[in-house]
Amino acid sequence: MEDIGSERYTFSFTIKDCPDHFINVSSWGREDYIRALSESFRIGDCVVIENPLVVTKDTEKEERYSPSTPSFYRLLVSENHSTVRRCSDIEADAMLLSLLHLPIKDPQDYYSLGDIVANGQSLDGKVINILAAVRSIGEPKYFTTADRRKGQRCEVKLFDETVSSFLLICWDNEAIQLVQTWIPRETVLFLADVRISFDSFRNSMIATVISKTIITTNPDTKEANLLFSYVREFVEFGGLDEQEEQTGDQVNLDSIVDVYTVQQVKLRAQENLDRSDPIFGITFAFITALNLDSSISKLIRNRCAWCKFTINEESNTCVNVACSGSGKPVDVITTFDLLVDDFVCLAESQKTSLKWRFLLERCKIYLKILPSPNSRTGLRVNVLSCTLADPEEVSQSLSALGM
Repeated sequence: MEDIGSERYTFSFTIKDCPDHFINVSSWGREDYIRALSESFRIGDCVVIENPLVVTKDTEKEERYSPSTPSFYRLLVSENHSTVRRCSDIEADAMLLSLLHLPIKDPQDYYSLGDIVANGQSLDGKVINILAAVRSIGEPKYFTTADRRKGQRCEVKLFDETVSSFLLICWDNEAIQLVQTWIPRETVLFLADVRISFDSFRNSMIATVISKTIITTNPDTKEANLLFSYVREFVEFGGLDEQEEQTGDQVNLDSIVDVYTVQQVKLRAQENLDRSDPIFGITFAFITALNLDSSISKLIRNRCAWCKFTINEESNTCVNVACSGSGKPVDVITTFDLLVDDFVCLAESQKTSLKWRFLLERCKIYLKILPSPNSRTGLRVNVLSCTLADPEEVSQSLSALGM
């Protein structure tokens, strides 16, 4: 006899055994049983379910918090009458595993990231589908709520042909575990039923994985294959690295406090090669080369206004084959580490004076270090700020480093 008033726990998941049909499964029971059941398999595993109870689905009530399915039914798994068994790798059916790469929604029914940004707050609170690639994955962050419940959160940055960075947030343990299997700059996702909201802190739209969401990793669809081709070419041409350079000045310098020697910067960068997130730091060092008085063409670069790639100076065309402006005359933007219009007006003597203001002087340099697999050293170092160092600050900082 079941104890009256005892706590009962629930666990739900969704299964699929053919391209067009899938169904929700739920189970209620004791904490130990539900915890063991939830830990016995993961997203992407093949399972055998024996003796489930088939019940009619209350669509309006149940699909508010569960994935929308084409079935009129759902399955109930009970502790006393049912079993759920994970198949071994040998038992796993190759046909079933191939279903993992078929989206549960029409592969053409999605918003591009550009569509979401363009629609703005009119999409706030809406549940939509997204096709995008993984740009970077943040470390899971753990927290405890006011009522002492433990939780975690993981941020993933997405991109596509239209937007270079768009935030996806995961709160659920299963989703966060799935995230750890993705490869930044290689993985393409079809996200069915994610919630779009306006983040007032970031002043931008974001997507959140919810209980209705089903994520298809590297979908086997025409649309996903086109996006994957774009991603591969864009990354090979260094597009994301170029964009990282363009956004370097958006960092709050006051938030950078770690001080390194040049040797420590090199070591830290090498240790970080397998991670997608940048390292920020400060170094007090002497500048030994600063060719500000050399040819203007070596200092100022013209970039495509659409994708930020450098352009072919002779033809005035974008060199990025994945850009919509590839091979065509395009609008360009001119970039430099100080106001371009001011710099080009300087006389040669003024450029030389500016050069010797910093050359061979101890400077306080703020750095941003990024993994860059396509570069010779495997990394890219951006200077965010450079000023003449205060001798007292140098002494205190180097003393703290034991120098």
